[in-house]
Amino acid sequence: MKLDLELAQALIGHCLEWRKTNGLKPLTVAVLDSGGYLMALAREDGTSNLRPEIAQGKARGAIAMGLGSRALFKRAQVEPFFIQSMNALAGGSLVPVAGGVLIKHDGEILGAVGITGDTSDNDEACAISGIESTGLTADGG
Repeated sequence: MKLDLELAQALIGHCLEWRKTNGLKPLTVAVLDSGGYLMALAREDGTSNLRPEIAQGKARGAIAMGLGSRALFKRAQVEPFFIQSMNALAGGSLVPVAGGVLIKHDGEILGAVGITGDTSDNDEACAISGIESTGLTADGG
């Protein structure tokens, strides 16, 4: 199984439908491949101008560390200097809060979905729903 543009766009579509069904605020959804490169992004009307960077930062952190961003958030509470160092190495592009969810198939990381716009818990739930709707495994950390 490979993450391609068609699948990335399907993930975004599922996430945005789930957002509407569950009454979340407008979202920005980013899908990154296993190398941390942007494959697809959608920014709904009414979201702020930094949301694309935040969504990508959540997903980028998950890919870079091999952990969902909820785990990165927990690690930041215990080892803040480690996460700060990782963020410095990444040029400040990591966002270690819930909402960056790894996309897995048979244990292999295919990429990650990063979502921002509502609470971090809701962002994460939306990403998990979108990933699982495609038959893939979601790992939020």
